[in-house]
Amino acid sequence: MKSDDDVFSMLLSFICILQECTTMVRRVAVVGAGSSGLACIKICVDEGLEPVCFESSDDIGGLWKFKESPEPERSSIYRSLVVNTSKEMMCFSDFPMPADYPNYFHNSQLLQYFRLYAEHFDLFKYINFQTTVKSVTQRPDFSLSGQWDIMTINREGKEERHVFDAVLVCSGHYTRPVLPLSDFPGHETFSGKCFHSWEYKDADAFREKRVVVVGIGNSGGDIAVETSRSAKKTFLSTREGVWVISRMSSNGLPLDMTAITRLNNILTLLLPSTLVNWATERALNQKYDHRLYGLKPRHRFLDKRPLINNDLPGQILQGALVMKPNVKGFKDSGVVFEDGTVEENIDAVVFCTGYKVSFPFLPPALSEGPHGDMTLYKRLFPPSLVQPTLAVMGLFQTKGPIMPIVEMQARWAVKVFAGLSRLPSKEKMLAVIESETKRNMKSYPCHRQAALQVDYIPYLDFMANEVGVRPSFVTLLLRDPVLWVKVFLGPCTPYQYRLTGPGQWAGARQAILTQWERVAQPFRTRVVPEPESRPSSFCSPWLLIFGGTVITAVLLSKNEVVPVLQGAAQILDRCKIFLKDSWFTG
Repeated sequence: MKSDDDVFSMLLSFICILQECTTMVRRVAVVGAGSSGLACIKICVDEGLEPVCFESSDDIGGLWKFKESPEPERSSIYRSLVVNTSKEMMCFSDFPMPADYPNYFHNSQLLQYFRLYAEHFDLFKYINFQTTVKSVTQRPDFSLSGQWDIMTINREGKEERHVFDAVLVCSGHYTRPVLPLSDFPGHETFSGKCFHSWEYKDADAFREKRVVVVGIGNSGGDIAVETSRSAKKTFLSTREGVWVISRMSSNGLPLDMTAITRLNNILTLLLPSTLVNWATERALNQKYDHRLYGLKPRHRFLDKRPLINNDLPGQILQGALVMKPNVKGFKDSGVVFEDGTVEENIDAVVFCTGYKVSFPFLPPALSEGPHGDMTLYKRLFPPSLVQPTLAVMGLFQTKGPIMPIVEMQARWAVKVFAGLSRLPSKEKMLAVIESETKRNMKSYPCHRQAALQVDYIPYLDFMANEVGVRPSFVTLLLRDPVLWVKVFLGPCTPYQYRLTGPGQWAGARQAILTQWERVAQPFRTRVVPEPESRPSSFCSPWLLIFGGTVITAVLLSKNEVVPVLQGAAQILDRCKIFLKDSWFTG
């Protein structure tokens, strides 16, 4: 016979279980319909959730929607902007870009790809255009329900209140330009025009002008090159210098497809960084001596992100672009540099000095970092939330494409929302954040910059493991050695994370096997005779490959040595297939 207290306890437990079931995440607010927002909508639908997207503009695309004039509180790009990551590396994992797209393409083609993606997965019906999110606040019962009150203003100016079970913030962080004029004495009386790259659209206004570009990030490099083609003279000011790489690798292939591979990632971890830096810097300096060209930075190559620019060294070589040190101040019509030199008769100064990260609609308590920054576990979840029902997408920096990471962030976030993936305790999350930031500060002394950095493949693999979609290389080696070679030795394309597990895509294997075909297709605009050649039989290549794959698999998974050896016979049986499908065809 149970006591009244026992009955009451059982009833209370039942009520708690019932409450947990009734408050499970269903409706998810997606703030923004750029590349991140579109991926989030699609993934929510895949997981059986109900996404509602709020987009303040009249179209999708976010950052990649070019407009003739910049609009306050919105991102802005210049007319000529071309992507810095190739189509196979930056596409969504279950939707390859059209094969006829060039490998690096204009911003208008990326926007077209977003439209194709949205139409293919029927995403437009979830988007409320010209609807601005004014506030996102926790409901009074947030500690139990995890729900959010969201206030929006629609196109008619009417305020509306909504209740959501979770929130995905996809509004971007290139909306508030930092223009540090107060740091430069004399700017008040300077006769030229000073403005941020956020306002820059094209170089037409700088024809026959003398221009200074401040900052040598990717925007600074692009704008300096473009203005140097029409301006009388362009000066590019940099505080530290930079290592410059081209989009093009050996044989004219996309650089990121040859550089961002799992094998290269392992070699970078195993080899001394001094050796990797020496080899890389030596190769770069053989193309153009960075010291001679005034580009040589203080840091080593691996320490910071390089500048991706095909044309900058050539413009320096022909004298249209002149490298200068950091700006010290202004003097009448001149710009004074830290080495004491002065360039007179400057007509315009373009500041490529970054953006302030700001999410004014979010609770101020979430910006609890040492400098008012948003503290995020694994660059995604605020540790301070009692219920993990809000995630901030895309707030990171990496040496690789952004879109595949954001897509994986969304896949992980919805698993957390649904309770299928658990986050550590707040204390553990804060400890991880501090540890990773300290590690990154060896290369990025600025705390804010250090906190933003993630390593491309390790970060993807970590999230993929949480979602349950990280490829098993030992299993792949035994079952499909041809695909294993493409995955492990080839580019780390997003399709790898659709081979198995939740969200598996039946076309992933074929997409990987044909990725180099899509790279080649846009080049096939003229028939070129090819010389007859036969593959060499030197050194029995199948033996070399077999030995190499087994050794590599053992290195990857020390605990799975026996299964690897047991699968040796299977690999031997498939060597003929491997030679036919992979070795000879490349």
